Amino acid sequence: MARPEKIRLGDLLIQQGLLTDEQLKLALEEQKRTGRKLGRIFEDSGYVTEDGIARALARQLRAEFVDLRTFQPRPDLIKLLPEAQARRFRALVLDEQDGLLRVGFTDPTDLAAYDEVARHVRRDVQLAVITESQLMPLLDRVYRRTEEISGLARELTQEMGDIPVEFGTLLGITPGSEDAPVVKLLQTVFEEAQKTHASDIHIEPQEKSLVIRFRIDGVLHVQTEADSKISTALVLRLKLMSGLDISEKRLPQDGRFNIKIRGNNVDVRISTMPTQHGESVVMRLLAQDAGLLNLERLMMPPRVLERFRHAISRPSGIVLVTGPTGSGKTTTLYAAMNALNTPEKKIITVEDPVEYRLPGLNQVQVHEKIDLSFSRVLRTALRQDPDIILIGEMRDQETAEIAMRAAMTGHLVLSTLHTNDALSTPIRLLDMGVPRYMVALSIQMVLAQRLLRVICENCKAPHSPNPHEQEWLRYELGERVNEFQYSKGQGCAHCANTGYQGRQAVYEFLEMTNALVEAANHGDPNEFMAIGREQMSGHTLRSDAVRLVVSGRTTIEEAMRIATQLDE
Repeated sequence: MARPEKIRLGDLLIQQGLLTDEQLKLALEEQKRTGRKLGRIFEDSGYVTEDGIARALARQLRAEFVDLRTFQPRPDLIKLLPEAQARRFRALVLDEQDGLLRVGFTDPTDLAAYDEVARHVRRDVQLAVITESQLMPLLDRVYRRTEEISGLARELTQEMGDIPVEFGTLLGITPGSEDAPVVKLLQTVFEEAQKTHASDIHIEPQEKSLVIRFRIDGVLHVQTEADSKISTALVLRLKLMSGLDISEKRLPQDGRFNIKIRGNNVDVRISTMPTQHGESVVMRLLAQDAGLLNLERLMMPPRVLERFRHAISRPSGIVLVTGPTGSGKTTTLYAAMNALNTPEKKIITVEDPVEYRLPGLNQVQVHEKIDLSFSRVLRTALRQDPDIILIGEMRDQETAEIAMRAAMTGHLVLSTLHTNDALSTPIRLLDMGVPRYMVALSIQMVLAQRLLRVICENCKAPHSPNPHEQEWLRYELGERVNEFQYSKGQGCAHCANTGYQGRQAVYEFLEMTNALVEAANHGDPNEFMAIGREQMSGHTLRSDAVRLVVSGRTTIEEAMRIATQLDE
């Protein structure tokens, strides 16, 4: 295969009718002034898109343009080019054709990059053209650091040996010991977790091994297994980072620390728990640089968004967001806070822990060990003349009663509660011992939600429902089941072969109408449930999940998984 030729990009784009002489002149002046790449100037100025430039180069070089969004690379071939070289030369081994390795380049005119890639793979190379915006996220996914993490774990195992050691010198506790194996191992684990968009890291000691798992899109994936003897070293180092008691191994502990991962500030919440084979550690990763969602970006159905906005715009009352752990309740509440946060409003939050930091809010961290409980902070907060109060969670009767009294005396209160659906929430509060009249008069809306995995757009394909799936869909769609086209992800490098990439929430809500208030006051739960079901008919979590199925956003299997949770 011949080496690529040197091309004057501006002349090529003019020749193909994608650029004018005046635009080239302005871009060259910009390049002379700033030193930036000409192609980047064309894109930023809106003259030509990145995709347009890549296709123009492919036509000129008689090479194929490869859209990485739909291409499924082979992992065995990808590893022929080490990650460092792939990133340096902006290249990716795509496939093998007629004895040649087809390699995609973001700059197919870079002769030096072509020669270096050919030298590293030790094969004849066939040129293809790809775009950088598609390449870089793909490199993050295909060059997983599982082997590196396993290697660092083995290195730590060897250093520890079989005899007791002085952890103070081994674990990088002293300054200048960043090269200690445990430090390098943890750093690599955190970087890989961020690269794969993991929400949690689980470090779990077993009888003969230590398992490290990542929770990605709500599902746990094994990252690596290592020798169980390194468990103590990892836990001790993490305790030191989060200021926990390193001598206490018999009791659970909770803490937090901040780290910088690849230039991004990440808040890490850590929980340790003693198990039969050692201390288990779970870390929740919260990116502080990610920014808060606004309500529109939550992708609520228009009807839900309209009623939720109406509920949080009222001057008083309680708005509850319910669902299990990890269902996105805090994200929804903070999106609401973002909408309500104006200089005219005093907002106080009472949380355990404070998950997001939002300027303009008075945020209080609950600390049970010093008797700074939810109820105590709430009483003090009410003396601070707030307009809006956010309570991280209603955990007990006392907290719930204080919140409801606040709602009945002119404050807007937002909080969360662990219930299965919207309709059971008022009943749950009554079971907690909250007086019936408080529940009836203070609640304005209950919003229940779940998170569903979204089909990967890069490997999305039509799916024919099996008889069991058809029967389940018929419950919501009736005889319209066969009117829709259903989809499923086939699995690719972009989604780590799961068929899913990202998550989206489904919602249902219950508004306390006059009829519901009267039913709640009468104390007849059957009447209350009947009126509530009538109000929510056709707008439940199950029906919202089916809405995402028929729109091609998620699979029938994923919607059925959520429905199974609701039926439990």
